[in-house]
Amino acid sequence: MDMNFTIPVNEAFEQSAADHARGCPLCALYRKLEEDELDLILGASMMEPDIRIQTNRKGFCRLHYDLMFTRKNRLGMALTMESHLDEIAHDLRDGGLGGGKGNKPIKRIGELEASCYVCDRIESNFEKRTDTAVYLWDTDEDFPKKLQAQPYFCLPHYRKLLEYGQKRLGKKKLPEFVRECETVTATYLQSLQTDISWFCKKFDYRYADEPWNNSKDAVERTIRFLRSDKHTR
Repeated sequence: MDMNFTIPVNEAFEQSAADHARGCPLCALYRKLEEDELDLILGASMMEPDIRIQTNRKGFCRLHYDLMFTRKNRLGMALTMESHLDEIAHDLRDGGLGGGKGNKPIKRIGELEASCYVCDRIESNFEKRTDTAVYLWDTDEDFPKKLQAQPYFCLPHYRKLLEYGQKRLGKKKLPEFVRECETVTATYLQSLQTDISWFCKKFDYRYADEPWNNSKDAVERTIRFLRSDKHTR
């Protein structure tokens, strides 16, 4: 297994185990990948011919256009957009005045709406990191303890872990892996249920003078658990 994958996975699991406020370690890995890709596309990768070919073809989703814009490198964005617009202008020509039926722009714009260079890069690398987490659980004697010490796995990433567990682990080891992942997830889910229920009760006048306990941010934490703590387009 490539050390480029094992090191960041180990670090993410160690950091979330040490500080539960960091949340799901796979969400942290995803966010780091996103930050790295955005930095690269507005920096070192921007003028590389093979990268430019891909960005011209795929473009970016609205979310990643917005996130690139917040980095305040407008020249970098403009240079990328310049060649992207040139390719789009070429691709949308549909036979001139009255000569086309609209099929070419329909197809090309549909492709653009479904593609994003940054999303594709993140997803490809994230899949490898999720697989690496299962690999480490199987081969590194210290990693199961790190997994068991996690604050939680959000539901989308809990599913990912189980899927990669099924792909990588044999019949003897899979049940143990599933049990450990389930224990982490079920424990947090139970605490969320308690907190969200108490949050609801606090809006009943009969509980107005009772303490909030751990429920003040229960809605936010529930969203992160249900849908992950990462940007989504």
